[in-house]
Amino acid sequence: MDKTVNNDKISVTVPMQGAKKHAIRPRPYMTGRVGKRTVLPQGARLPRKAPPLGNLKFIPLGGLGEIGKNMYAIEYGDDIVVIDSGLMFPDEEMLGIDYVIPDISYLEENKAKVRAILITHGHEDHIGALPFVLAKLDVPVYSARLTLGMIEAKLAEAMPRYHPRLIEVVAGERIKLGVFGVTFISVCHSIPDALGIAVETPLGVVLHTGDFKIDPTPVDNHVTDYSAFAELGRRGVLLLASDSTNAERDGFTKSEKSLIGAIDNLLRTYRNRRIIISAFASNLHRVQLVLDAAARFNRKVIFAGRSMVNNVELAIRLGYLHADAETIVPLAEMDDYPESRLVIMTTGSQGEPFSGLVLMSKGAHHRVKLNSRDVVALFASAIPGNEKMVSSTINRLFELGCEVLYGREAGLHVSGHASREELKMLLSMVRPKYFVPVHGEYRMQVRHSQLAEEVGVPEKNIFIMSNGDVLTISPEGASVRTKVQAGAVLVDGMALGEKEGSILKERQELSENGVLVVSATIDKRGKLIGDPYFETYGQIHFRDAESMRQEFCEAVRRAVRHDSGADDEYLKKQIVLRCKELLRKYLHSASPVIPIITRLD
Repeated sequence: MDKTVNNDKISVTVPMQGAKKHAIRPRPYMTGRVGKRTVLPQGARLPRKAPPLGNLKFIPLGGLGEIGKNMYAIEYGDDIVVIDSGLMFPDEEMLGIDYVIPDISYLEENKAKVRAILITHGHEDHIGALPFVLAKLDVPVYSARLTLGMIEAKLAEAMPRYHPRLIEVVAGERIKLGVFGVTFISVCHSIPDALGIAVETPLGVVLHTGDFKIDPTPVDNHVTDYSAFAELGRRGVLLLASDSTNAERDGFTKSEKSLIGAIDNLLRTYRNRRIIISAFASNLHRVQLVLDAAARFNRKVIFAGRSMVNNVELAIRLGYLHADAETIVPLAEMDDYPESRLVIMTTGSQGEPFSGLVLMSKGAHHRVKLNSRDVVALFASAIPGNEKMVSSTINRLFELGCEVLYGREAGLHVSGHASREELKMLLSMVRPKYFVPVHGEYRMQVRHSQLAEEVGVPEKNIFIMSNGDVLTISPEGASVRTKVQAGAVLVDGMALGEKEGSILKERQELSENGVLVVSATIDKRGKLIGDPYFETYGQIHFRDAESMRQEFCEAVRRAVRHDSGADDEYLKKQIVLRCKELLRKYLHSASPVIPIITRLD
């Protein structure tokens, strides 16, 4: 089905709780300037001589060499389409940072070319950066119904005055964006409405699989569309960018339905105890399995954690989750039921600092207080980089006396990503000319590239790229010879930080070396009045080292005497230099020194 779309005039959104509701159209579209339909008179023919072909560029701005902040740009001539706009959770060294998003400097420089952002599915590592990206690019967003609902909720919270242009598509639909024709393909993942994206360009098809696995028995009965991938392979795929997350895992990824027995066994084994289940808030397939099992065992399900509650409410309203009305009860009514009849489902499987399970493990949750009668089950494996936070959470749960079920031996998690045999199957179906492994750490990309060689992709046509690399494809061949600015932008709250820059460096210095504050009062003749005042944080305290304090006082006096006629800024620099010399002498560090000068008239 061909559709002509435009990103100028009409905004189509899905209804959200607490927001003005609009009718949901099954496949809304827009008409106007961008992608204008050309209608030829009857009998007319297109010119026989086509213009010479240009270069096609594939530019990863995030998602390579890492798990998260996925963003990929496809550029031809004066048109760019962007696939995904995700975030990544910080590692332990990113002190006080809430999350990390891609650096979109290149897209800002080429803003006039960007036609749209295409979203594969609703996980945070694919939609989490949208509030920041749309604030700068203001382009339409295309995705499936549930994904758009999650996006609108996120934007309503972060940018309440912004009116996004959200356009719903369905698997199998084709739209036109500038020079590109875009077709959406159904894939199976750990969240409903996941999509692969095929972008037709003047040089050929660029196929992005999105996150996928080949699950023959998915919870929602929406399987990966093998026939669509096979048909693209028959017609010819120029470039395949494929999910590498499980490229190190042999065999096939288990079906989500394989967890039914494990969940039933959990409820049967601990039938006289309260059960707390921690999972990703967006893993709605797993939520459905828990709801079904709770109904079978006559349990009530309580959802805790804002993102979990919001996603469940949205999915029920849009028809993606199904449960009897009496199965789900509000958290406020928890005390109305015996503990043995309750299942509490919450966030925090990755040890996120303010998630439901982490607050419970610290005894800081406003409603749920854990004790030795509780069983806690983690229905997720730790994302690389989150292992220590997850481990700390588990340790605190044990300290509370809880029985904790976690790890592969507990059998409570099934991946949403294809393993090696599935990746080889897809490569065999698609048979791409060029191949780029995406969405994974470097070793995963290498393993995926080796699989591509096994199924016949020539080594010279496989590109293990880094964020910012530009894969340029021409009729003569393909190469990576240039690079654009890419990397990470650190986000603290809703304030953008610098691009992996000074803010984090300053925090790391403070954490390692502390800070020294020097306050000096100077009279109108430029003479120091009394002793300077020192305040230290994270260092030796001068009240315990009087001789050292006197030496610092003398260093400040010398600076003032030597430069009594200088302006305040120059004098501050001299105080900092002299104090840092002493800090290196005594503490073997160059911690920050903050001088404060007060002049009396």
